[in-house]
Amino acid sequence: MILTWLYVPGDRPEVVLKALHAGADAVIVDLEDAVSASRKEYARAATAELLGDRHPVPVHVRVNALDSPWGVADLSALGGLHGLAGLRLPKISSPEQIVSTADRTPGVALYALLESAIGVERAYEIARAHPALRGLSLGEADLRADLGVTAESGLDWPRSRVVVAARAAGLAPPAQSVFPDIRNLEALAASCARGRALGFLGRAAIHPRQLPVIERAYLPDPAEVSAAEEIVAAARRTPGAVALPDGRFVDPAMLAGAERIVALSRRDAPVLS
Repeated sequence: MILTWLYVPGDRPEVVLKALHAGADAVIVDLEDAVSASRKEYARAATAELLGDRHPVPVHVRVNALDSPWGVADLSALGGLHGLAGLRLPKISSPEQIVSTADRTPGVALYALLESAIGVERAYEIARAHPALRGLSLGEADLRADLGVTAESGLDWPRSRVVVAARAAGLAPPAQSVFPDIRNLEALAASCARGRALGFLGRAAIHPRQLPVIERAYLPDPAEVSAAEEIVAAARRTPGAVALPDGRFVDPAMLAGAERIVALSRRDAPVLS
């Protein structure tokens, strides 16, 4: 199970190599926002070289926007490489973009980043566009600009929308977008707690110091695990309706939630049923 994703710029291969051992569950090599136009070609070539081999953690690549001068070239250069675990597709606004990318990169796992109002509105259509699509998430910096949002609470509806769309399409829960202040770890923890409450699972980071905070926020605490294990054990002992010692009845929805917590505590794949 992936809870932490670490973004690193694709034009700094020495930083990418360090990131592979920084403690993240997965690394995202960024060819888009983190790389200036003058270094796009170098970043693509360096990333292609890196992905000629497999690495200790999954390596994803955020390519350039598909309608940019570099996006199609990124797909062509990276699509068949052994070390590529997935492609992150920025600024997705239609299901047709997913289908055309899947056709260009057969067998590659795709992840859509929704960064505009129209992308959020079409979240479910995008989520079910093609079997190659394995996940959705928000690109919140661009989305804030598109919506004119100034308060954190202004993103609650788009965040819930993408969580619901992913669930409805049978995808894993989305990971939260990056938290831009790498020094304010207390605010990061509070933001992660809010994200978990909304149904997100894990988060992307832009600095290794953020990784332990994200992991702690998303792993259930011992009390949650103990309560969940009690529910699961009771359901296994007695099929059907079960009453716990505190008077609560265990119904299917409560059992499913408890099983998710237990799976998460063990870092297994999340239970979606």
